[in-house]
Amino acid sequence: MDIERALSFLRDNHHSVLITRKRDGDPQPSPVVHGVDDSGRVIISSREPAYKVRNLRRDPRAVLCAFGDGFFGPWVTVRGTAEIVSLPDAMDTLVALYRQIRGEHPDWEEYRAAMVRERRLVIALAPDAAGPDRQG
Repeated sequence: MDIERALSFLRDNHHSVLITRKRDGDPQPSPVVHGVDDSGRVIISSREPAYKVRNLRRDPRAVLCAFGDGFFGPWVTVRGTAEIVSLPDAMDTLVALYRQIRGEHPDWEEYRAAMVRERRLVIALAPDAAGPDRQG
């Protein structure tokens, strides 16, 4: 599967599992909600102290497996390198991610305050491979 086709699926389906690597190399899966930014990066909101963030700071390689709301049916994986973007630089992307997934927030000032209070950040995954290429 080419990356553009995978990104098209990811733009329409926001439930996924992000797989990072623990210190010992074992996989660490985390259920997440994702979006896709204008440059084709997969965008995930997380918190500074989260294990997935610690893992990515140490080893930025990640895999995302995304599926539709019904779970069974079409799905895609993308593999790539993640960048961690902390506040305040992450705020505009956090707002764009919310809009992409949920629409307009009733109180953007409150939303921004919550992002600071929760120590939110953005995981930006740049895909370099996508699949599956066959079913079976």
